[in-house]
Amino acid sequence: MLRKGMTIIGQTVQQSMKAQKNIRVQRFSATASQSSEEVNYEIKKNGKRLSGADYEESVMSSISAEDKTLIPKAAFDVLIKEYDEVQTESADYKDKYQRSLAETENVRRRGIKQTDDAKVFAIQSFCKDLLEVSDILDIAIKSVKPEELESGGKALKDLFEGVSMTRTVLAKTFSKHGLVAVDPTNQKFDPNLHEAVFQIPSANAKQPVGHIEVCTKIGYSLKERPIRPAQVGVVSQ
Repeated sequence: MLRKGMTIIGQTVQQSMKAQKNIRVQRFSATASQSSEEVNYEIKKNGKRLSGADYEESVMSSISAEDKTLIPKAAFDVLIKEYDEVQTESADYKDKYQRSLAETENVRRRGIKQTDDAKVFAIQSFCKDLLEVSDILDIAIKSVKPEELESGGKALKDLFEGVSMTRTVLAKTFSKHGLVAVDPTNQKFDPNLHEAVFQIPSANAKQPVGHIEVCTKIGYSLKERPIRPAQVGVVSQ
């Protein structure tokens, strides 16, 4: 008898829970149908998106007291549509943001390059003038033979050392500011970088045809940009 009574009670509870579930489904369905027909939910006002609190307030004001725990389907559909729009807007803004970052970086790089170009242009003429001084110092140093230094006395030796030290300091100053000497000996001749002042027959040369056998005047580049071509002798057939 006790077991039979427990079985009856269990069946009664299950039937009651099922009935309540059906009632809730019917209430939601009825509320959804009623809401979609009678209430036009909008999440924007005057072209501006409402805050979550404002939208909730507008939805709740259209629901009866007994349905406060239910979400009208029409209101839920508005949220789904708005979510899709927000996702699209977010992707669009992200794309524009990334493009702006890329453009800003390009502008920054162009600005740096233009500044560097302006600096190089500003000192280019000055560097060319100094190269003439360097050439004269080189000629002066090479014109003194070792035997002349030995027989010339202390005055000549001091003068020679002074000129040599001046040439060394000048070379270091050139290097410090990006002015580099270029000796293209043994390289292939390039008319954009070298100036051919004479030709050497291949029978008398060590280098292949079209290559530089000898450099008579050193070239220079400023910040990796040629500012004076090297004067060279090129091997010809």
